[in-house]
Amino acid sequence: MRQKLESIRNDALKEISVASDLSQVNDIRVKFLGKKGELTNVLRGMGALSADERPVIGQLANEVRESIEREIEQKMSVLREAEKLAQLSRETIDVTLPGRPFQIGKRHPLTVVLDEIKEIFLGLGFEIAETPEVEVDYYNFEALNFPADHPARDMQDSFYISPGVLLRTHTSGTQPRVMEKRAPYIPLKVIGPGRVYRRDDDATHSPMFHQIEGFIIDKNISFSDLKGTLLVVVRQMFGEDRQIRLRPSFFPFTEPSAEVDVSCIMCNGAGCRVCSNTGWLEILGAGMIHPNVLKMSGYDPEEVTGFAFGLGVERVAMLKYGIDDLRLLFDNDKRFLAQF
Repeated sequence: MRQKLESIRNDALKEISVASDLSQVNDIRVKFLGKKGELTNVLRGMGALSADERPVIGQLANEVRESIEREIEQKMSVLREAEKLAQLSRETIDVTLPGRPFQIGKRHPLTVVLDEIKEIFLGLGFEIAETPEVEVDYYNFEALNFPADHPARDMQDSFYISPGVLLRTHTSGTQPRVMEKRAPYIPLKVIGPGRVYRRDDDATHSPMFHQIEGFIIDKNISFSDLKGTLLVVVRQMFGEDRQIRLRPSFFPFTEPSAEVDVSCIMCNGAGCRVCSNTGWLEILGAGMIHPNVLKMSGYDPEEVTGFAFGLGVERVAMLKYGIDDLRLLFDNDKRFLAQF
């Protein structure tokens, strides 16, 4: 067995010395030191040795392994260095070539519009509240006057995580969450921006989009306060010559409710393809906060009133920049995004 071990060492060192690339060296490692290698096969026969011979042969086997491993590492180091030098000799660097331009990113149009809207409302004295995207049924529906069997849920009952927990379908849950914590404090002026989720997907709708919920609670708040506030906001977003129009509508958490239109920014109300020749573009929904919503969140509807509105950020961005397909905002196409 001693002679066999010495023979393995000599054969391995000889093959290592003539190896010309890293793959050959790795094959030699497997051949002599692998699980089925020659050294391993010899060691399997140690059980037949006497008690006096085992430690001697064992020590010799360790020496053989160490010497082979040492030679392999040295050979691999030499070959790696040779490969590096060969690669450098093949590559040339022309220092007269211009450097590669470093492309600086730009803010996404949705981020630009969202920041503009936040600045407008901060200037009007509103505060910003962040609420969870994964919401419980109570704050997403029930506290907003959507009882379990309300038909208005059908359009929004979408992405449930578990029973009673879902991806929020609107940022209106900001209202009861903030109101519960602050009741009966007045005045309360809050906007709640964030992502919302619904089962919509076409040129003007997305399963995920951005919305800003806003509301005011105080004594003697009226519908005229709502209209005046929205007129100021619209004119700061789209220009001082904009007008707004309120059409009766229905939302469970406001009463009365209205759809809010802005005079077309393309034709200035004259009628064109963008506004379907009506002169108006729908931008948001709004209304006076329903007494039930006030009551459920700790406010007395006999003492205070308030209004609320929901604004789609994608809708505003599409109108401001003349974007005709909502999906462009989420395609990550640099050619599109570089325009803003």
